[in-house]
Amino acid sequence: MNRKRVAVLISGRGSNMAALIDAAKDKTYPAEIVVVISNRPDAGGLMIARANGITTEVVDNTAFGKDRAAFERVLQALLEKHRVDIVCLAGFMRLLTAGFVKQRQHRILNIHPALLPAFKGLNTHKRVLEECVKIHGATVHFVVPELDSGPIILQGAVTVRAGDSEAALAARVLKIEHRIYPLALKLVAEDRVRVENGRCMIDGVAVPDAGQLAPDLP
Repeated sequence: MNRKRVAVLISGRGSNMAALIDAAKDKTYPAEIVVVISNRPDAGGLMIARANGITTEVVDNTAFGKDRAAFERVLQALLEKHRVDIVCLAGFMRLLTAGFVKQRQHRILNIHPALLPAFKGLNTHKRVLEECVKIHGATVHFVVPELDSGPIILQGAVTVRAGDSEAALAARVLKIEHRIYPLALKLVAEDRVRVENGRCMIDGVAVPDAGQLAPDLP
């Protein structure tokens, strides 16, 4: 099996990165994590990657000031150096330029802690609780130049319980993230995902409803 070569981009603790690494330990998994790249030298996920024998790279964005293009040129050089097929963003807190994204169209994945297109951006759990939303969850999508707006590959849902704190809700959503990200990468690596008219199709059929991946819905 020709496994796809994957780079995971992080800025922090890398919990979703760790879920991808664990999935890829199975030699039948169609992707291998060949490099973890962080824009922060102190990102906790770097130690996790190294402990798993994965090459790490750091491209400190502060060295580039506001020159995003210069930062991305170094990032692109590393992706080429490691012959990367697919890029997975896992808590990577940098906006990528349109030029960079278009170079790898439908080959950059992101995980977002909300059921897109609702609650784009930051502080999703806090906003969900403030607006008394009953169903929350996570989304894996292809990256496009617009923030949190790419075609949806997979979603998973959780119920928002009475008395939920932000931390409790975030913990349940994180479990969903760790389930759907490895599955979404698997589908993409197997070339089973196609984008038609801005929507993802898996094996020729529409993306499953988020509730089908929910652990606590009836």
